[in-house]
Amino acid sequence: MILPPPTNSGREEKAAPDAAPGVPGFSTWRGVYIFVFLSFIFVVSALVWFARFFA
Repeated sequence: MILPPPTNSGREEKAAPDAAPGVPGFSTWRGVYIFVFLSFIFVVSALVWFARFFA
């Protein structure tokens, strides 16, 4: 016996793929991703610099 796929009961809201991220200062997910990536690069660079400067 094959059962039909479950239907959405209305408890879940599906967000559109291009929905705003809801993060203050960012209007797109691309901006959020770029900010996170650049922050990671900055932190890694700072750790390398501090390791060389204070070693």
